[in-house]
Formats: sequence, C-alpha cells, structure tokens
Amino acid sequence: MNRLFGRGKPKEPPPNLTDCIGGVDSRAESIDKKIARLDQELVKYKDQMKKMRDGPAKNAVKQKALRVLKQKKMYESQCDNLRNQAFNMEQANYSIQSLKDTKTTVAAMKVGSKQMKKEFKNINIDEIEDIQDEMADMLEQADEVQEALGRSYGTPEIDEDDLQAELDALGDEVLMDGDTDYLDDAISAPNAPDKEPGTETLKDGMPVDEFGLPQMTS
Repeated sequence: MNRLFGRGKPKEPPPNLTDCIGGVDSRAESIDKKIARLDQELVKYKDQMKKMRDGPAKNAVKQKALRVLKQKKMYESQCDNLRNQAFNMEQANYSIQSLKDTKTTVAAMKVGSKQMKKEFKNINIDEIEDIQDEMADMLEQADEVQEALGRSYGTPEIDEDDLQAELDALGDEVLMDGDTDYLDDAISAPNAPDKEPGTETLKDGMPVDEFGLPQMTS
C-alpha cells in the first residue's frame, strides 16, 4: 500500500516559542554586526572628508557616506523590530510557563488535600479527648498520692482560732515583761580569764590563780 500511494509526510512539530525567540535573537545579533561594520566605514569616510578640499572628489566620498548611513538606519530599524518581536514572544512564553506552573501547583494541592482527608479519617477526635481526660485524672491521682505521702502522724488537731489567740497573747506577754534582773546577773558575773591557766600573778605578795583568787600553798 505504501508503494502504491506513498507515505504521508510526517507532521512537523508545532512551533516552539523558545526556538523562535532564539532565532530572532540570532538574526538581531547578525544585524548588529553589520551595523558595527557600517559604523567603521562611516568613520573612515569622515576622516577622508576632513582631509579633502571641497570639490567633486569630496562630494563623491560624501555620497558614499550618506549611502552607508542610509543602510545603517535601515538595519537599525530592522534590528529594533526583531528585538520587539523577541520581547513579545518572551512575554508570551513567560505567561505560558506561569500558567503551566499554576496548573502543576493546583494539581499538587489537590493531591495534598486528598491525602490530608485520608489521614484525618484515621484520627478519632473523641479518642484524643478521652486520652486527655485520662491523663488529667492520672495527674490528679498522682497529686493525691504525694499529698498522702506527706501527711504527718500523731499531731493533735488544734483550732486555728485558738492558735491565733495564743500567738497574740504571747506577744503581749513579751512586751509586758519588764524584769531585767537577768541583766544585772550578767553584769555582776566575773570577767572571763584573760590569761592562760597556770599563769601565776602576785596580789599583796601572794600568788593568785587565773581567777584572781589566792592560791593554796601546801
């Protein structure tokens, strides 16, 4: 069948913006090189005209310079057009890529949402609340155990009001107690010895001990 009717031409791939942008940029760069060469010619012609006198020869060089300048303007216009085309295609390519990225992001979010719903089905909120209640009860029981372990034994029960009244009365008794006899006894007590034991001194020609008392002599 292929021999009779021949094979159909393979379909060409659709145009690619990236390839088109590359092609346009390449053409624009080629034109830029041409413009650079024309600039060199213009400089050469200008230098020639500076050294020439007015006349037919100078006019001929001037005509060449005008022709080159005209070509340069034409190439600059073409280059500007190509740059604008490339810019527009780049903008379109950017928008297309942004839409593709958005599509991918939305698809990923859908997958994530489904996965979250699936995982939430495995979580029982009532079970979590029961666990929290059990933990609270156990902590409360632990506090009761610690309180029980710290309980004192054999302590008589005393009314708080009675304790307060006794404390107030005790303060009053301390203030009313003006007896200072214990201070007199402290003042009249002998001073502490200022010499080491065994050190002898004389009093009225008699040896005395560390307390100032006459020593007994055998």
